[in-house]
Amino acid sequence: MRQQPDKDKADKAAPEEGETPEDRPPERKPDATAEDQGRDPKDSDPKGDTEADAPKGEDSTEDVGDGDGEDNADDEADEAEAEAPDDKAPEPKAPDDKATEDNDDAPAELLGAATAGDGADDDGPGPEQTVTGRRGWRGRYPVAARALSWTVTGLSLALVFVALLLPTKLELLTTEHFTRIPVELIFGAGLLLLLPTLARKVVAVLAGLFLGALAILNMLDMGFNEFLGRGFNVVLDWILLDDAQSYLEDSVGQTAAAAAVVGVALLALAVLTLTALAVLRIGNVMARNSVVATRTTLVAGTVWVACASVGAQVAGLPVASRSTSAAVQDRAERVQKTIEDEREFQKVAAYDTYGDTPGDQLLTGLRGKDMIFTFIESYGRSAIEDPAIAPGVDSTLKKATKRLDKAGFAAKSGWLTSATYGGSSWLGHSTFLTGLWIDNQNRYRTVTAGDHLSITRAFKRTGAWRTVGIMPGVQKSWPEGTFYGLDHVYDSRELGYKGPKFSWSTMPDQYALKAFEQLEHGKKHDKPLMSLNILTSSHQPWAPIPKTIPWSKVGNGSVYKGIEKAGKRPEDVFTDSTKVKQEYGKSVQYSVNSLIDYMIKYGNKNTVLVFLGDHQPLARVSGNNASRDVPVSIVAHDPKVLKRIADWNWADGLMPRKDTPVWKMNSFRDRFFKAYGSTPSASPRKAK
Repeated sequence: MRQQPDKDKADKAAPEEGETPEDRPPERKPDATAEDQGRDPKDSDPKGDTEADAPKGEDSTEDVGDGDGEDNADDEADEAEAEAPDDKAPEPKAPDDKATEDNDDAPAELLGAATAGDGADDDGPGPEQTVTGRRGWRGRYPVAARALSWTVTGLSLALVFVALLLPTKLELLTTEHFTRIPVELIFGAGLLLLLPTLARKVVAVLAGLFLGALAILNMLDMGFNEFLGRGFNVVLDWILLDDAQSYLEDSVGQTAAAAAVVGVALLALAVLTLTALAVLRIGNVMARNSVVATRTTLVAGTVWVACASVGAQVAGLPVASRSTSAAVQDRAERVQKTIEDEREFQKVAAYDTYGDTPGDQLLTGLRGKDMIFTFIESYGRSAIEDPAIAPGVDSTLKKATKRLDKAGFAAKSGWLTSATYGGSSWLGHSTFLTGLWIDNQNRYRTVTAGDHLSITRAFKRTGAWRTVGIMPGVQKSWPEGTFYGLDHVYDSRELGYKGPKFSWSTMPDQYALKAFEQLEHGKKHDKPLMSLNILTSSHQPWAPIPKTIPWSKVGNGSVYKGIEKAGKRPEDVFTDSTKVKQEYGKSVQYSVNSLIDYMIKYGNKNTVLVFLGDHQPLARVSGNNASRDVPVSIVAHDPKVLKRIADWNWADGLMPRKDTPVWKMNSFRDRFFKAYGSTPSASPRKAK
């Protein structure tokens, strides 16, 4: 008869909670099979009638267990341990890491602690995590922590969404523009889901930086489209950022300009940093919720394909957007075209129809005339035709025509299409004077580094004129004066002005013309004078604007202090779409009146004036779809001067008609040379 096992021994032999096989007493079979380990206790013999429980005699040769070779000494030690008092229970052994890792039936509390927290990465718990949860404020305020986690994820997704759909023009910054589905977001999400952890993080950061760079370029596009009527050229336009800083310094002062530069730099750094972190955050969240993320990506892709196939639109824009891909492709094409254009323009600029024409065969129809070539800043077609601007400007032009006629002068006017828009005036100047289409900085550098014949250089080649430049907008050395063939250049430092600046403009146009009269035109010379005058009072931001005063009171310019102080502030005008048009129109009226008043007061029968605008004003004034046309006029006392251009079909007076012919600005030089007696070279000369 088998002996009933001792209850106390049986209790002590039962495994403690969390006990591992190494902690079990020797009587238990640590090498039991998985089948035995998984057996329900209810299936065991209620009497414990097993081979392990059978009594063992001294002569018994039957081994206990599955042949693990325990000797009698071990058995005696086990029995002694079983009979030990209960208060001396063995100290629990620390769980083995490997056993815990391999145990599929680990306690739920342990698994929950290892994955607690929405913000944790999939690399496991951080230093503030324990098996019982997360320490710190997240543990104390779990609802707030979860809300913050969702908010950060939502903001990250919104930032990426906006960066992908950011337009390149200010007028497209509408709610409808951002109600589309960017295909790049779908492809990006799919890629991040496929990548392993390390590769996913690296790709996410690089993609975020790339997306941030694209967003910055789109913002530059918005600025360039607003001011120059074209996008930002990543090859050529970086130099213009320096010009923009100089413009700010001249307009609002060095302190404000420096603050603006720092602000722009911080904004660019913030965009790059935030987009990189946003994409990284989204990638981590998708990895922790891969099933939901995969389904969402598939649904979004299906919707995008469906919208693309049916041509679904919102406010005229396709719902299925691929604007980022198109923008990248467009920029790549522009870079390629810029490189190709550089090579092609070098070939074009190398040949000149009048390059080898001797001086005695140039401009023979103007000998003995004082020639004044004048550019009026931002004097564009909008000044004459825009309903919000034209009434005042048109009235000024009509009255000026009558005053000229009364003084014995006549005028003819036409249209020229400028090579630039909204700014970069030097491109318009060089296009008009050289007969080459110079619409970017690289072309400008190429032509001014050579010896292509300009209109002003042609006058110098004849030897029959003294050539000078009046440049109130030039505040530093200007080496281009040599290229243009000017005997002397009077910049802002040589014109003797002692009055205040009018925003960007260093001095009023009336003062610049008065200084020209005193320094050059009013003096006796042994030969006629040819001058290139660049007037600046109609330069943006069109506040404050000078007022016309009697010529005798101009003096050294100090009289303008009160006028400048009483004028409007730039920030009050430039940011108001209505006021900016009104003040622009007033500035053009001031410049035209100053020039015509000068012509009437100081001109004579041998004075010939050619004046035009360099470009249209920026889009806020001229409109988003405005042409690049500018007015051009020739004024003379000698009727023979205007008779030579009768076949141009220009309008009489200072205001061209709507049906007056429109020429590209670079065509003016050759037409002007031909009309006034210049002989082309026997063969086009290759310029140096």
